[in-house]
Amino acid sequence: MLCERCRNELGPNADVCLKCGTPVSRNVAGFENTVDIKRALKSMMDQYGQDIIKDTNKFISLLNDFIPEYEKERRLLKNMLQCGVAAIMLKESEQQKIAIMKAKEFMVSEMFLSENAAEFVIVCFTYMLGWEYVSKLTEQKKTEEPQSADATGSGSSPKNNGTKKPPMPFDLNMKVFRPADAAKYRLKGAVKIPEGYTKLDSFAFDGFGFMKTIELPSTLVSIGEYAFSECKRLKSIELPETLKVLKQGAFSQCGKLTMVKLPEGGLDIEDNTFSFCHSLEIIDIPSTVSSIGVSAFSGCEKLRKLFLSENVKFIEEDAFSYCTSLTIRCYENSYVHRYCISNGINVETVAKGTPFGR
Repeated sequence: MLCERCRNELGPNADVCLKCGTPVSRNVAGFENTVDIKRALKSMMDQYGQDIIKDTNKFISLLNDFIPEYEKERRLLKNMLQCGVAAIMLKESEQQKIAIMKAKEFMVSEMFLSENAAEFVIVCFTYMLGWEYVSKLTEQKKTEEPQSADATGSGSSPKNNGTKKPPMPFDLNMKVFRPADAAKYRLKGAVKIPEGYTKLDSFAFDGFGFMKTIELPSTLVSIGEYAFSECKRLKSIELPETLKVLKQGAFSQCGKLTMVKLPEGGLDIEDNTFSFCHSLEIIDIPSTVSSIGVSAFSGCEKLRKLFLSENVKFIEEDAFSYCTSLTIRCYENSYVHRYCISNGINVETVAKGTPFGR
């Protein structure tokens, strides 16, 4: 690996170039193509100049030419550029740390991006602007396992004495299904993810317009941000009982999705999870759900009835905006009951003690 600035040879675990002090480029966690995209952006700047970031329309059109294979990242950069993130940074260019802080705060608080997605955008934009910036959210470096000293202190690995190693703690990242794994299914109507995967990565199937059905593995624990967003032909999905984490925007803009059943467990409904699922009619929300985020069901105009338990203790103000046909059923005098009255949502109440959903 060579330094981007002086082309000096770098060690496998180097953080900075020892010759010129340039930080070593690393992928942002969750964005395994960061380094390759930075190289493509450098080629763009070499050809069109650093100020190309100030010309929004031209920059967006050039992204299609320079990073055509990275759809998730291209769409993210395009959206953030159109939303004015680069403009925010340029406005405070004399105080770069403040500019970065303001841009990141805007993306996380106003645009509802994850911290890692916002970090990826910052890494790309600071690189194009020529600012010195080292991300703290990079993928962990692969290091060699240290050798254990044996009884004689020789430093060699101990021999197997027949004892069993302690079991590894469970980690939902143990086997991650990434966008690169999903790429081969892009033109498929029916998709089946093999057993053994525990996490579906962010943006894995984002924009897969041909997919109508998908079978998820029974081992799945987590679905990442915008994993199925804009899957416009996806009609229904069966979520496994093992699922515990459903991140923001997971099914946003799935226009033909009609029915979803969330499993019992630790799930909360995050921001934009089902936003603008225009055909969504039925969703079964378990009693373990305690909060519903920003625009979680915004634009679900065919959603007619929803049962929410008294365990729901927080709902964002516009969680059900533009749900014109919705009636929420809940327990009398519960938080949900008061929320519906305050926000003008049709509500049906049942007496406490009535079995949930009956």
